[in-house]
Amino acid sequence: MQAFTFNDGVMHAESVPLPSIAEEFGTPTYVYSRAFIEHQWRNLDDAFGDYPHDIHYAVKANSNIAVLNVLAQLGSGFDIVSAGELYRVLQAGGDASKIVFSGVAKSRSDIEYALNSGVGSLNIESTAELKRINSVALELGKTARIALRVNPDVDPQTHPYISTGLATAKFGISIDAALEVYQLANSMANIQVHGVACHIGSQITTTSPFSDALDRVIDLVERLAEHGIHIKQLDLGGGLGIRYANEQPPTPQAYVAAMLDTLKKRGITLPVAIEPGRYIVGNAGVLLSRVEYLKTNTAGDKTTNFAIIDAGMNDLMRPSLYQAHHNITAVDANSEASSSRLLSHYEVVGPVCESADVLGSNRALAIGAGDLIAIESAGAYSFVMASNYNSRPRTAEVMVDGDCTHLIRARETMAQLIEGESTLPSK
Repeated sequence: MQAFTFNDGVMHAESVPLPSIAEEFGTPTYVYSRAFIEHQWRNLDDAFGDYPHDIHYAVKANSNIAVLNVLAQLGSGFDIVSAGELYRVLQAGGDASKIVFSGVAKSRSDIEYALNSGVGSLNIESTAELKRINSVALELGKTARIALRVNPDVDPQTHPYISTGLATAKFGISIDAALEVYQLANSMANIQVHGVACHIGSQITTTSPFSDALDRVIDLVERLAEHGIHIKQLDLGGGLGIRYANEQPPTPQAYVAAMLDTLKKRGITLPVAIEPGRYIVGNAGVLLSRVEYLKTNTAGDKTTNFAIIDAGMNDLMRPSLYQAHHNITAVDANSEASSSRLLSHYEVVGPVCESADVLGSNRALAIGAGDLIAIESAGAYSFVMASNYNSRPRTAEVMVDGDCTHLIRARETMAQLIEGESTLPSK
């Protein structure tokens, strides 16, 4: 299914026309489709068939509690990387026992919160972290169930900023050093060794990196068994890509089949956990924005057209940070005004005082001032990376459910921009 379709020339989120959302909630506004989120999660779940598995949604992709609640109602687990994400999941009705706590820098207070909340597993990323978790668990009189996040040194063939499984990455423990760390963990009174975890990167569009990483993880599992350490689950991370422009990522069925085929060839029947984020929510959202001005700059024989919109890099960081591509579409192709528009190529830019504030380059659009546009594939790593740079209030977020719209985050006010701040006393 698709979350956003055109009906009589007007883009809709499920059954709701986007212009009506703009009229009610203003712009810029993130708009999500509940049905699409549910569809994507179920697609992955169904792909496993009756093979024992867990799906832990990667909260960092989109952490709005309405999104988390929709997934919790499906029975999803969650992959978190901070105490704040743990709090969000619990507030959204998530089951603590289905939470995996990843991340390289867990503080003592993070670990205490996780253990007292009953999280299902802590993914260890260094020997020092392992020792800290054992110490905190001892103080609390608890046993910490853990997996080691091993670094398989597999190139996921994606953007370097989201490649996490290479030997040079800050994440994980070298797979060559893992046996020694597992032996240490196995000797600790307040540690229960449960699994092996790995995560090689994000927006991966072929199955071979997943299979290559899994092969290396299985080698480790077999080596551990030889030393009397028996792994109970394989946490294979996330990273399944989506289509932003012309990518052809594997289907959930192909992605899961590649994993299960590798397990079958190696004679392994351990339960599998995965941590999808982008695949579930990426194409479930758009950033709805309005064109403020059209502008043309001419220098010699070079002419540049600008579409200046009310959304900026503080709202959607991915194009500036990753040079990421998002399709940009005129929302109402049937309006009286749009029928007279001429197709031109635009630099689609925002109001932020930075030359990097470009949401899309050389985009063919028939638009005018006041028109609505949709920046597509904005459900993942979009609002969660938003900031108040240039003292810009963060956008509203809306969830569409059939023909109903729900405001799931109110637009920030000017007063909220300075909450918690104070001036100095007068001299």
